Amino acid sequence: MKDRLWKDRQGIAILITITVITLLIATVLELNRRASEAAEYTAVARDRLTLSHMTASGIHMAMALLLKDKKEAGEVDSLQEEWASEETISEALANIPFEDGALEMVITDEMAKIQLNALVKFPEGRIFNQDQMNMWERFLGYITSPENEDDDATPSAIVNSVKDWLDSGDDDAITGVNGAESDYYEDLDPSYKCKNGPMTHVNELFLVKGVPALAEGAGGWDAISNYITIHGMVEETESNKFTFPGEININTAELPVIGALLHMDDVHLAQEIIAYREEMSDGNYTHDLSKADWYKRAPGCSELNIESKLLTTKSDFFRITASAELHGIKMTTAAVVQRENKSGKNRCKVLSWQTE
Repeated sequence: MKDRLWKDRQGIAILITITVITLLIATVLELNRRASEAAEYTAVARDRLTLSHMTASGIHMAMALLLKDKKEAGEVDSLQEEWASEETISEALANIPFEDGALEMVITDEMAKIQLNALVKFPEGRIFNQDQMNMWERFLGYITSPENEDDDATPSAIVNSVKDWLDSGDDDAITGVNGAESDYYEDLDPSYKCKNGPMTHVNELFLVKGVPALAEGAGGWDAISNYITIHGMVEETESNKFTFPGEININTAELPVIGALLHMDDVHLAQEIIAYREEMSDGNYTHDLSKADWYKRAPGCSELNIESKLLTTKSDFFRITASAELHGIKMTTAAVVQRENKSGKNRCKVLSWQTE
């Protein structure tokens, strides 16, 4: 009897021991898991902080290149300059000492794009800028399919709706038969009001009547947003007012924008203008782009007459995109900067800064 009781007690002791050991192992494993997660989180947080410094370094390096260009190259801005050269940018980035990771940076000219807010004459903000309206209709016709059956997404309908979004009036006098003021947007779900003023972000255009359908027919939002900008405002010092000249830098504009500058019968010459601008010999650019009418020297373009109010050869608004990668983590920072001269000193003012 005593032997059996002793054996039972031994069995219970062994079970208790096994249970305790199992609990200890489970506790140790959980603590180890939590420690690993904490270490991983700390490492990710450290890497993201490092990446933010890397992209910021790229942005500031680009700003230095733009200020150097302003000082040395004068008023003309083109893709022939160092700020637009992949080789020059790579050499500049090589001077930034990062032990690990990789950094890339691209500078693009915001004045190579169509300026949204220039469609209406500011500061009055009530009537069309006729030259801009014509260019807008050509641009939208250039990127959209002629098979689009949505009456609200035709080029003229979109232009009218954008005008109503921008102009300072919010009454029953909509533009054309397809325009839209607040009463239209307030009937939507969700509802919102018409801006009746300058746009402050490119994506705001997507709120305008007909634009979502237009983007779908054009093959996606990027087909539109890549070629438009809300930047380009100029302050009139004496009157303390602002305006949007809407001038496009013909030295940097991409093919769809060049096409929008031309009459429909001449759109096929847009590629000739681009090719002439990019022509090189022995590693050097061949043609002088200092005057805005240089496009007339491109093959077949001698008779072209682009409205001079639409053209410029300089810019002070640039988008800088810096992308960094470290330990499999990627981060991209995009900044729009404006070169300006304050008290005789050039500087770059940051207008927007976004990190993804």
